[in-house]
Amino acid sequence: MQNWQDYQKQHKDRFLNELLELLRIPSISARSEHKPDMLACAEVVKQRLLEAGVDKAEVYPTDGHPVVYGEKITDPSKPTVLVYGHYDVQPADPLELWHSGPFEPVIKDGKIYARGSADDKGQFYMHVKAFETMVRTGSLPTNVKFIIEGEEEIGSPNLARFVTNNKALLKADVILISDTAMLSLDTPSIDIGVRGLSYIEVEVTGPNRDLHSGVYGGAVANPITILAKMIASCHDENNHITIPGFYDDVVEATPAERELMAKAPYNEKEYMKELGVTSLWGEKGYSTNERTGIRPTLELNGIWGGYTGEGSKTVLPSKAFAKISARLVPNQKAGAITEKLLAYFTKIAPPGVTVKAQEHHGGEPYMTPIDSKAYKAAAKAIEATFHKSPIPVRGGGSIPICSLFEKELGIKIVFMGFGLDSDNLHSPNEKFDVVNFYKGIETIPYFHQFFAEA
Repeated sequence: MQNWQDYQKQHKDRFLNELLELLRIPSISARSEHKPDMLACAEVVKQRLLEAGVDKAEVYPTDGHPVVYGEKITDPSKPTVLVYGHYDVQPADPLELWHSGPFEPVIKDGKIYARGSADDKGQFYMHVKAFETMVRTGSLPTNVKFIIEGEEEIGSPNLARFVTNNKALLKADVILISDTAMLSLDTPSIDIGVRGLSYIEVEVTGPNRDLHSGVYGGAVANPITILAKMIASCHDENNHITIPGFYDDVVEATPAERELMAKAPYNEKEYMKELGVTSLWGEKGYSTNERTGIRPTLELNGIWGGYTGEGSKTVLPSKAFAKISARLVPNQKAGAITEKLLAYFTKIAPPGVTVKAQEHHGGEPYMTPIDSKAYKAAAKAIEATFHKSPIPVRGGGSIPICSLFEKELGIKIVFMGFGLDSDNLHSPNEKFDVVNFYKGIETIPYFHQFFAEA
């Protein structure tokens, strides 16, 4: 353990500089013009794995962006840990809201500001450096495999086929993921589950062309107005989702689980201040932490139509569009919810417009058993470096590939996130505390040790 600390202290500046180099690559999976950047980033990840000490590493092409795989098998009798992460990032828009370039990482007040710093380059790279620490100090207690993909931010459309076709390659005893958050360094936590996702796009068409709003306004249905009314109808006065059958399969959290969640530190005034809001909004009858963890939600992610350029143009648009996502909880199925969403928007379309709704992507919710050896090893590892027992919490985000991993590989997942919910994930000025980066590198070797002992 002292050897780990000594090695990490000696190389901490290099660890950080390597991460900054990775963050400079604009690996935006959603934009076709960044395909060369995706390939370049995959090659850098492969090289970093080799430098860290894997026996072999390879960039596997897919029908989309490539998957990077690496492994070090020291002894077949030892347990094998499969580390999952993703090197792709969200688009940086709107660029004008960034304090610095999204792909020009800046360290300010102890935080790394860059797209992908917390989601997920900074977090998967902790595992690479923790692995290097164990290899270089001759103390690696497990076999380790890495699968670092390039499509998580667009729903991992090609990873399922890769996993199905490479079960032997990916065979392991547990999957370890750092693509989640903890409450704080003062109050460490472990996500015991993530929500599922259903993501659709709705297109409303009225007249066959844009019209003069003075000549035709009041006589023809405005697609933007109709779409806004349709979206507004999705929640009632208690902010309860009104789509028929939406809650049918929801497994309600037990009173004991809700009581456990309530133990997590929470200051509503600080929460609102950090977000710049004066009040909170959500489903009646549930606390803020419950609304973002144990309850399903429906959110409007984007809406557009008509003239949005500089100045004015009085137009009654031909079309209006919206992107809408639902976060799902245990027992809800992404496919079933997607069908309900698509059917709902098609059914409620009034006369005068036509509606086309289509699926983008989705994924199932996932829960980790807290009585498993792997979870106990993660909790023990965090306690070893934080000197506090972690609180089990449910994460509000989604990692679509989790349920497929378990189905195809037959193994459980443990989440060890070191980011914070306030890290501006998917937003301008994404950040990751340098202290959290180093704390992850310090803690992860303990997981391997305790898991091997178990």
